[in-house]
Amino acid sequence: MRRLLIKGVRFYQRAFSAFSPAHCRYYPTCSTYTIDAIDHFGALKGSLMGIARILRCQPFVKGGFDPVPTHFSLRRNPQFKEEVTRVKKR
Repeated sequence: MRRLLIKGVRFYQRAFSAFSPAHCRYYPTCSTYTIDAIDHFGALKGSLMGIARILRCQPFVKGGFDPVPTHFSLRRNPQFKEEVTRVKKR
């Protein structure tokens, strides 16, 4: 199941994403994040994390660096969110 989902995301990257302008607010991109999450947490949890990430990718969010967390979470990686806040306070 993992391989099938990853192949689906890779197909999206090659067929659709390659021909549209870059507009993802996060790094790594949402499709790369989804592949990493599926690879690390499995098909179900990784897919849920990818869907949550896509739903977070909207105009009202600042975005930034958001790698796949080490523990399952549908929220933004709190470790890197805190670092961004600390840098802004200085």
